[in-house]
Amino acid sequence: MAERSRARGKSGQVIRTEWIAPQMIRVVLGGDGLAEFAVGPYTDSYVKLSFPLDDVVYPEPYDIGTIRDTMPRDQWPRTRTYTVRKWDAEARELWIDFVTHGDSGVAGPWAAKAQPGDVIHFAGPGGGYAPDPDVDWHLMVGDESAWPAIAAAVEALPAGARAEVFVEVDGPEDEQAVDADVVWVHRAGRPRGEKVVAAVKALDFPDGIVQVFVHGEANMVKELRRHLKVERGIAREQMSISGYWRLGADEDGWQSTKSDWNRQVEQEQG
Repeated sequence: MAERSRARGKSGQVIRTEWIAPQMIRVVLGGDGLAEFAVGPYTDSYVKLSFPLDDVVYPEPYDIGTIRDTMPRDQWPRTRTYTVRKWDAEARELWIDFVTHGDSGVAGPWAAKAQPGDVIHFAGPGGGYAPDPDVDWHLMVGDESAWPAIAAAVEALPAGARAEVFVEVDGPEDEQAVDADVVWVHRAGRPRGEKVVAAVKALDFPDGIVQVFVHGEANMVKELRRHLKVERGIAREQMSISGYWRLGADEDGWQSTKSDWNRQVEQEQG
């Protein structure tokens, strides 16, 4: 089970930004607000970014706990969860990669417009997964939203570790360099999740104990969970598998229904 995000608020100051794919921008944060930041052993560490509403004045110093205790709910900042792509403790740099969809959404437009000196507040990190050096092989599957966690996990693998890695993106222009063999599955206009699910189902599974990491769009995750648990017989404790988001819902909508969704999946798949 993933560790809960720590409640104590932190802040980061934008140092630089970089477009690393047509729809993904990296924001590098630094500053004194990261003095006590640490990701621990997890490669899926995440932070909960806080985006103030326009035309709402918040108490200083900015503290999400105080805001929630003293202000009406409809004035609370919007929260968006993002995986830590990299934490460089020596340089005190926190890398966060944002998938963007033009002006749609909250976090993507902020990242696309971020300038050096901008400040963002957040809670965390939380996390719950890291590659187990004692298993025989690893299976990692996701989409753009899961790529930062997958990339961090691949980079943390012990030398010689075997990993089967599948990442679904729109096309070849969205592929990113990493020192590992990655099967980049191009949607090429097909429905999200369809082709990466098919690729995993077609995989000739190696012998031995596997550790699974499957994250991304909830419907894709649901289908792969059924395949891996029911058809492949992989035990629940060998899998880190969860929907980061769901097609047709923003994070507020997804988080408000995620527990019910997971409960329904458990009932359907056992």
